[in-house]
Amino acid sequence: MFFSLIIPVYNRPDEIDELLDSLTRQDFSAAYEVVVVEDGSTIPCGDIIEKYKAVLNISYFFKPNSGPGDSRNYGMGVAKGNYFIILDSDCLLPPHYLSSINDSLTAHYVDCFGGADAALDSFSDVQKAINFAMTSFLTTGGIRGKSEKIEKFQPRSFNMGISKKAFEASQGFGHIHPGEDPDLSIRLWKLGFETRLFAHSYVYHKRRIDWQKFNKQVSKFGKARPILDKWHPEYKKITFLFPTVFMLGLFLAVLLAFTGIPLLLYFYVAYFVAVLVLASVQNGIKVGLLALVAVFMQFYGYGFGYLESFTKVHLLKQDPKKAFPELFFK
Repeated sequence: MFFSLIIPVYNRPDEIDELLDSLTRQDFSAAYEVVVVEDGSTIPCGDIIEKYKAVLNISYFFKPNSGPGDSRNYGMGVAKGNYFIILDSDCLLPPHYLSSINDSLTAHYVDCFGGADAALDSFSDVQKAINFAMTSFLTTGGIRGKSEKIEKFQPRSFNMGISKKAFEASQGFGHIHPGEDPDLSIRLWKLGFETRLFAHSYVYHKRRIDWQKFNKQVSKFGKARPILDKWHPEYKKITFLFPTVFMLGLFLAVLLAFTGIPLLLYFYVAYFVAVLVLASVQNGIKVGLLALVAVFMQFYGYGFGYLESFTKVHLLKQDPKKAFPELFFK
């Protein structure tokens, strides 16, 4: 197997510098290539790429802005390898990353895999709190936290691999974003390809994001899910409703508490205490407190984004591209 690492980037030369630096520390001895696709950036990273050409087999392509999915497809289209490893520019790789992928593919070959994400001690407190919300089994991030079945895992495009054969059969990512990752996984299943979780092939996902961007991001996640359910109804799950039910239940609990019936609110208090304790044990009390904010924003943004999308797409039968143009690249 010859790996091609596909990395789309948009106005983040500092991120590419850190990611490529982590690639120079890999303990993987076989040859591989790195394909960086600049997605119409106004702050290009060409100078950074030049810095690593002496130590990495790296190619650099500049294209008009058309979104991350299309940029990944472009990179896979020009790559020389027969197995593509797709990374987001805000990731750092542990030294064993490529070796672990090679070992896993040798032991149990699949045409598409996904890895997990983790946080480094050097990450900011906000980054750690958001990482907790996105990965903990206590939150909607449980999928990224490995709660999906290993043999039926839906890879996320910040850390995934796909064979050239599977890419050509599926034609890669669609134009929705976010949501392009599960859409691709489901289309691959329909084509007969297998996906799998490679638990040891994790990356450190920096998520350079603030609270406003995080709220916008999780809202888009919620809006995308009913659209995917409409496209692939055989793969929808009742659990996708959970964030919406959680938030509606929280508002009901508060109303009941004001009328002298606090029992339901006690369950919510117990849940958030569990979040505080677990996040604090893992990262310290400050991160624990910030994790409360992150988890609430995650449920709120996803839950009401889902409700809005379900109403427009499933009940009112609106065209998803017209109802939510911000989710689609042309």
